Amino acid sequence: MSNASDTHAALLTRLSQIVGPAGLITGDADMELYAIDWRRQFPGKPLCVVRPASTAEVSQIVRACAEAGAALVPQGGNTGLAAGAVPDASGAQVVLSLTRMNAVRGLDPIGMTIEAEAGCILKVAQDAATEAGRLLPVSLAAEGSATVGGIVSTNAGGVNVLRYGMTRALVLGLEVVLADGTIVNGMRRLRKDNAGYDWKQIFIGSEGTLGIVTAAILRLVPRPKHTVTALLSVPSPAAALHLLDLAQDELGDSISAFELISAQSFDLVRRHAGLTPPIAAGDWFVLIEAGASLNGLREAAETALSAALEQEIALDGVVAESGAQAAQLWALREHISEGEAREGKSLKHDVSVPITDIPAFLEAADAALAAGAPGARANVFGHVGDGNLHYNVLVDASHDGAAINRLVHDVVSSFGGSISAEHGIGQYRVEELLRRRSAEETALCAILKGALDPHQRLNPGKVLPVRAP
Repeated sequence: MSNASDTHAALLTRLSQIVGPAGLITGDADMELYAIDWRRQFPGKPLCVVRPASTAEVSQIVRACAEAGAALVPQGGNTGLAAGAVPDASGAQVVLSLTRMNAVRGLDPIGMTIEAEAGCILKVAQDAATEAGRLLPVSLAAEGSATVGGIVSTNAGGVNVLRYGMTRALVLGLEVVLADGTIVNGMRRLRKDNAGYDWKQIFIGSEGTLGIVTAAILRLVPRPKHTVTALLSVPSPAAALHLLDLAQDELGDSISAFELISAQSFDLVRRHAGLTPPIAAGDWFVLIEAGASLNGLREAAETALSAALEQEIALDGVVAESGAQAAQLWALREHISEGEAREGKSLKHDVSVPITDIPAFLEAADAALAAGAPGARANVFGHVGDGNLHYNVLVDASHDGAAINRLVHDVVSSFGGSISAEHGIGQYRVEELLRRRSAEETALCAILKGALDPHQRLNPGKVLPVRAP
């Protein structure tokens, strides 16, 4: 046996001793779901999948891999769209799946906090908050499989960012395992803690490249007693912004979601999911949700929507009369990604620009796409209330994906935007990030990586390229 084979065999033996037979997966067929991203564009080949049941086991695994010189790829629900949680094809990387660490450790309804392990499914944590009369406001299409550790490590966004902010705004405490196996316990339930560096911020959104999040304390919010959901057709993205302005004037911070959806998106949902909007056809739609604990929300919402129709900011609209109808409206939004996947190959662009620049950005991006990639089709939807659009492009075999990515991102940069608003960088956008970020910012990130993971064993090749030894 070669030295590498001997080292791998010894590591597998050690990992099995740490987690037991139930915690170690080695067969190719059994590892398949862990070895490829959700979009099935980045297949990998792990040495094994190790599934710890505690933070202490995570620490031991990290130490064992460090001694063997093996890289670790932390993984939660593996629902990300940037391929940030899958191994390379070397057959030498260890996937660290945290799904066995899935407990809700505690919930404080008065202090409005929830403590959960990294492998806890987001929906499970949401349901626990609901049972306590509170709301965990991170909401995204993959919440039935995404995990707490995953949303923290990617700084997940979702539909409620307009009101509640990104995941970063909800994290009060973290438990993290460093690259040498050290456990750092910062599980504090404090709203105000100004004692020195807020080190947890380094790990939020770092995609497992600086440390492994094993547990988190998240801030909860009051659960609205009244909710209004409405779908409207609007004549243009500019009209959608006027509608946002009017809605914010009338409804204030009760607005939790304000989604812009193109007719192309709803066409995909109609053809591939069998769902049809309950209002007249148009080129653009807006899905709005607002929530409040005081009475009068519905009346205020109906007044705002009536004003929008009178001013011709909106062309048509419907307000859900029940929770079931609200769920039907949201199902239209939530099936867009599925419809897009069934349509064929698409290039994902999770971008953000200043909110008031959205109409001009769309016009410029559409023009650049038509000129640079004839036949490609833009599928646009996203969280217009916080400036985040998914400007996805449906392509065929004749199109150059890398060229289209650069084309779209060039337009984003011209508006001072970001090439990743909420999905992260993963391995999908590493090269594009290097093109966009200043040398000083890149050097600063490399300093952080070098300090916390000097041997590049934590999720190598994600967010930053692997540097030469």
